Amino acid sequence: MTTTAQKVAVVTGASRGIGAGVVEGYRKHGYAVVATSRSIAPSDDPQVHTVPGDLADPETAGRVVDAALARVGRIDTLVNNAGMFLAKPFTAYTDDDFAAMVGLNLAGFFGITRRVVATMLEQGAGHVVTVTTSLVDHPLSAVPSVLASLTKGGLDAATRSLAVECAGSGVRVNAVSPGIIKTPMHPVEAYEAYAGLHPLGRMGEIDEIVHAVLYLETAAFVTGETLHVDGGQSAGH
Repeated sequence: MTTTAQKVAVVTGASRGIGAGVVEGYRKHGYAVVATSRSIAPSDDPQVHTVPGDLADPETAGRVVDAALARVGRIDTLVNNAGMFLAKPFTAYTDDDFAAMVGLNLAGFFGITRRVVATMLEQGAGHVVTVTTSLVDHPLSAVPSVLASLTKGGLDAATRSLAVECAGSGVRVNAVSPGIIKTPMHPVEAYEAYAGLHPLGRMGEIDEIVHAVLYLETAAFVTGETLHVDGGQSAGH
């Protein structure tokens, strides 16, 4: 697929939306990419290797990392984009909702990040970027989302803890915290209402999240940072 001189990114939740944009962004920067999601299809790009699977299943993380090392020989970047969002009043959440969100948002992050960081520590270099949500910092009564705050908030805290733990080993760890982005998960008829939830008066674009991820990729003196790309949402209203 590539040589060990070429940098390699692993991207989760890569079949559409932000994840697909991140794959394209890293390819434009010359990276080979190992992309995974539950529904991902084979790519026509020989530099993009796809691994279908649900990260809530620990075996998927093992297959993704094994595929990267077998076909590529190294992992330079992990972008933890896979995640689930479910907005409900707190008392309306079910045990199944809880299990699904913890399984993907937390256990999925843990399974693949633990494996990738072990490889990065052996290499003496690497970068982890995790996509969270600005609802962690600025909850909205119009978007009840306790389980998102519980799980994505955990990832936000883990970003700083892991960054400090790995800072002396050449591995950086950061996060991007989006507002509401124009992705396939949001119906077009809701765009006007969603736009009004941001001080800038609009929703975000996928490219704006991709640019943030790629900025962190090149920001060698930045680690433990959560970069808000949310139209001012986390600053207030």
